[in-house]
Amino acid sequence: MLIEKIAVGAYAANCFIIADEQTKIGIVVDPGAEAERIYKKIEGLGIKVSAIILTHGHGDHIGAIETLKKLTGAEVLCHHLEAEMIEHPELNLTSAMSGPTVSVKVDRTIGDREVLSFGGMKCQILHTPGHTQGGICLYFSEDKILISGDTLFYGSVGRSDLPGGSHKQLISSIIEKLMVLEDAVTVYPGHGASTTIGFERKKNPFIQG
Repeated sequence: MLIEKIAVGAYAANCFIIADEQTKIGIVVDPGAEAERIYKKIEGLGIKVSAIILTHGHGDHIGAIETLKKLTGAEVLCHHLEAEMIEHPELNLTSAMSGPTVSVKVDRTIGDREVLSFGGMKCQILHTPGHTQGGICLYFSEDKILISGDTLFYGSVGRSDLPGGSHKQLISSIIEKLMVLEDAVTVYPGHGASTTIGFERKKNPFIQG
């Protein structure tokens, strides 16, 4: 499995390029900005992008999807509860951010526990509301990798004070969907450094007791 992290935009949101090393077929997760930079990395790796998947619809995670879709021809996917947010700048907050507004109609919506396949790889969608209502994580069970979006961070959790957020719901999502995974699972969050489920289970102050 190939995984490349690129921190993009003013908010340093983590964009991930994930691919099957043998087939070179992959996905892009959360292209928040700098579409040309992301695409240059895709070309350099020789990846054929089959889908652009959004963990949630906030502006710092979706700013490059329109351009990247044109460059790659890939379909755009998100949870069905997040599609409206991505289509409306006042909901995805780009109307209040310094960059261009984003209004994109996604190609397909996905749901909890749905399994997506690309190349020789599979990932399961885990619906983890709390940061937003349609927030998701992507779990690659064979490779023990979790892309957690803005749900779970190294030593922290996502904010819940924006529209559609709920701290109680966020903590329930983390405990019920993520803390049941193996300790060895590596977590790649939407901002900042990677961590593991085992570390967060023991050290994350937001989910203790």
